[in-house]
Amino acid sequence: MKHCRDQTVVATRTEQPLTIAKISVGAWSFAIRVWLATILALFVSFWLQLESPTTAALTVAVLAEPTRGQALDKAGWRLLATVVGVTASIAITGLFSQARDLILAAFAVWLGVCVFAAKLLDGYRAYAAVLSGYTVAFIATQQLDNPQHVFESGMARGAAIVIGVLSIAVVNTLMFAPDRRSHLVTQLAAIHRRVRLYASAARRGEPGDSTTFLTLLREIVALRPEIASVAPESSGGSIESAAGRSSVVSLIAELQAARSLNSGCARDGDAETEILGRSEVLIRDEQVSQDLLALSSGKWPRRWWRAPLYRSYRIAAESAIRAALWLAITSAFYVWAGWPAASVSLSFVTLMVGLGATTPKPRGFTAIVLVATPIAIALTGMLEFFILDGADDFPLLAIGLAPFVIGAALPIASGNLLWSSLGRTILAFTMLLLAPSNPQTYNPQAFLFTSMFIIAAAALLLAAQTLIPPLSDDERRMQLLAEARRELREPSSKNGETPEEAMFRGASRLGQFLSAGGAEDSEALAEMVSCFDQSAIIRCGGSKPTPPGDGRYDKDLDLPEVT
Repeated sequence: MKHCRDQTVVATRTEQPLTIAKISVGAWSFAIRVWLATILALFVSFWLQLESPTTAALTVAVLAEPTRGQALDKAGWRLLATVVGVTASIAITGLFSQARDLILAAFAVWLGVCVFAAKLLDGYRAYAAVLSGYTVAFIATQQLDNPQHVFESGMARGAAIVIGVLSIAVVNTLMFAPDRRSHLVTQLAAIHRRVRLYASAARRGEPGDSTTFLTLLREIVALRPEIASVAPESSGGSIESAAGRSSVVSLIAELQAARSLNSGCARDGDAETEILGRSEVLIRDEQVSQDLLALSSGKWPRRWWRAPLYRSYRIAAESAIRAALWLAITSAFYVWAGWPAASVSLSFVTLMVGLGATTPKPRGFTAIVLVATPIAIALTGMLEFFILDGADDFPLLAIGLAPFVIGAALPIASGNLLWSSLGRTILAFTMLLLAPSNPQTYNPQAFLFTSMFIIAAAALLLAAQTLIPPLSDDERRMQLLAEARRELREPSSKNGETPEEAMFRGASRLGQFLSAGGAEDSEALAEMVSCFDQSAIIRCGGSKPTPPGDGRYDKDLDLPEVT
């Protein structure tokens, strides 16, 4: 027995990832890639004598993602959003160049439109929507006194962003950054095994576990935005992305079929009805296996299913109105105070409003920024006035940046949402405050004023969000529940959705409900799950899944072995 226990311990230890200073080698590799990409972006910007090398370094900080596909996907949307933002900047300043107040009002409306779009999207698409909004802040509002320079400023920003994108793409390629597809296959296979276990319990007639069902559903739905990151990784990425979408839709269908059997829906009738319920679980399981095989082999799935996202236009509209009001309040304060260079602080307000809109709790994001900003100020001050201390040599800048960039990038790869947010904020604000240039300027007064403006921006935004609170979790839950009830009374097919696609969209809504603290509201959660169950029964009641292969699963009522 002792020998067996020793073998088990050894096997467990070999599965642990390699670590250095209790940090995984993968996290170290990621942080070093971010540092090298930052140095490359600055070197090329200095060599080309770009007007805004800081933007190139910031682009690297923004695109700091653990896998190559995520960085490329985010880069593509960043480029597109920059084009939209520059176009909006030119249009707004062209229409209201003679009236500063009208420019600020138009800017607030534009930001509200961008936040509305972001709330209807997810992943990097939502980020691109808000980027289109706060790009206007960094171009148009900082050129309020010189509107004729908006076009030149936009072109300079675009050139620097291209340099940043190319830099991180080159470094990720040369250092063999991991692909998203292999990790996605592993994640989906692990979830599939757990769904099989849940289905096996349902087949044996064991009582259903709602917690397991909701956990699995939330994990499956959460993979939707990440599947899009597979597409840019290779020439066949679009095929693999399609297979990934079909896989998550199939997993939701199998999970719901097992839940129906588990809750006794299939056993309420005669033996034939129960057999059909078990057969559906097996058919759905085989569909998932086929989609996962297509994903791992890079082939088109047999059924090209979309994974539609549930969109609440009411929640998006209310969030957009609040974002526009926050910007309007802070703009009015800056105009009333008459601060010099207030447009710089207003740009940071817009940045925080936009990025906060992509998080579940905008006010919490502002609080994180308020905590991270003093840390970034202290680190940047140490770097600029104690370590570099007037040095102009690029190698010294590269070496001096290393501990600060790597140290800020390590929390991003931790997987912890709080630490990741802090690390990303510190990394970005360090680049903003340092403002690398050629030659590097060392102006304590400018550094002090910029630091003060950033802190003032975060404090003013937090005050505005206290005066007009963001949409609360309770309000979001009640709105989602009301929309679920209405859809149950008036079922309809959107954009030609199949029953499986409509089921995934319903699962997406349930996932949003859980993200809004739905697990703490047991009564509302029970009704929400009931609406999801009834909607799935209505949509799939007249549409039986087609048995794959030779149809042997109609007779064999045992699930495949869970491996």
